[in-house]
Amino acid sequence: MTKILGIDPGLTRCGVGIIELSRGRKLTLVDVRVLVSPKDESLDARIGSIGKELEALFKKHRPDVVAIERVFSQQNLSSVMGTAQISGVAIYLANKYSIPIAMHTPTEVKAAVTGSGRAGKAQVGQMVAQLLGLKQIPKPADAADALAIAICQGFRGVNTSTSYTKAQLKWNEAAKSASTKSKR
Repeated sequence: MTKILGIDPGLTRCGVGIIELSRGRKLTLVDVRVLVSPKDESLDARIGSIGKELEALFKKHRPDVVAIERVFSQQNLSSVMGTAQISGVAIYLANKYSIPIAMHTPTEVKAAVTGSGRAGKAQVGQMVAQLLGLKQIPKPADAADALAIAICQGFRGVNTSTSYTKAQLKWNEAAKSASTKSKR
């Protein structure tokens, strides 16, 4: 059995879904929630609050792998920054607890869960509920999205080194190259 923690990162709302994957691709819901931080708090307080809640979930559930949604671009720069900041916290925590991570694009998640990379939120939510045997779609959408990210990772396999698409492999190579250059 493999426990997977899926994270739909966001500074205002961070979706977190934890599933177990057992033989025969049987999926079981373990926990799902949305972590929130008030917009009127300072940036450090907001990141710290979500970070503490994420760490508590890491300790409680001890996942085998952490899957995080990778966002390549959005129209709203402040939204991208919040997503990146919370992704960084999640990556740090995974490293701290020696848990492998996987990054999945929204299109990849939709395709893994619904069969179509162009599926809408409603279709993703319906498939998440169906795959987990739930009577209702998890609400709000951030919760369903986090579960979809975990399911995507479950379907791709826990061996994160072989679960990347060609585009993700190129992205990772570019990131490693940039990291190597910045250390010189």
